[in-house]
Amino acid sequence: MSAFHNPLAPKFGRFKAKSAEIKGWVRELLELHEDTSLTVAELACRDEGCPDIETVIGILEPSKPIITIRVHSTMAEVTKLDIAEAAQKACAA
Repeated sequence: MSAFHNPLAPKFGRFKAKSAEIKGWVRELLELHEDTSLTVAELACRDEGCPDIETVIGILEPSKPIITIRVHSTMAEVTKLDIAEAAQKACAA
């Protein structure tokens, strides 16, 4: 008998490598210290005119406001250039 597989369970494993790649780009582009906490997630985009899914990156540093970078595409489609453009907008705001 085989083990039960829940087809609706989150599939975090498929994002692990891409998430690490995106975090590396963010660290490099913004010259962040290795101890800076970063989060990367795919979320439903509610803004008018953006795709159904967006990639949201959170930069969390002690004693500083959280910086949120939004890329209007799925994690699989995100490029280093996308991160650079979105980070520039987020850090300017």
